Amino acid sequence: MQKRQHDFFVTGTDTEIGKTLVSAAMLHAMQAQGLQAVGMKPIAAGAEMRDGILHNEDVDILIAASSVKAELALVCPYLMQTPAAPHIVAELEQVEIALPHIIDSYQQLRALADGVVVEGVGGFCVPLNAQVTTADMAQALDLPVILVVGMRLGCINHALLTVEAIAARGLRLAGWVANTVDTSMLYPQENIAALRERIAAPMLGHIPRLNVPDHEKAKAAASYLDLSQLK
Repeated sequence: MQKRQHDFFVTGTDTEIGKTLVSAAMLHAMQAQGLQAVGMKPIAAGAEMRDGILHNEDVDILIAASSVKAELALVCPYLMQTPAAPHIVAELEQVEIALPHIIDSYQQLRALADGVVVEGVGGFCVPLNAQVTTADMAQALDLPVILVVGMRLGCINHALLTVEAIAARGLRLAGWVANTVDTSMLYPQENIAALRERIAAPMLGHIPRLNVPDHEKAKAAASYLDLSQLK
């Protein structure tokens, strides 16, 4: 599969550290560059039924940030209801997560847009079933990786371990984003400086805590990103 300049896989140092915010912000930033972009979250756990349609907050955010409108089944091939670890939910809901189906959905999306931003689930090594992890999914997609570092105590260790795991899979870390998770964190700039010294990939931006309505956060976050450093 031929690689493209504007397709990326977004992972994070943990769950709930801003992967969706950064993914949606990247979509807005791409559109500002004149690109048609679409978001994809291959696996999402924690959906509720509204008007006969399953909705997941993260998936809805990516859809709203995408300039290309695609079928929900392509944007999120595996949308499950129980809000728990994906391998547990898949077993509970009798869903068989298969990488070939995810790859096929991604290929259909890339035919519709100039760029596809694929958001992972949880951290980089989260299991999807008894045999496959999120790292396997990233490796199968073979896309440049964007790492979201949730800025809080312990983030340096989590970030550097994730960087090592990405490299161990033969994947290229294209860039990383610092996202403020804990506003009371001591010495955030010093932590960012330590990460800059140790991560051999460009820092694309530092997103602060955004005091704007939820539906405006992704667009506001895009103003803190510099995608011109991506190669």
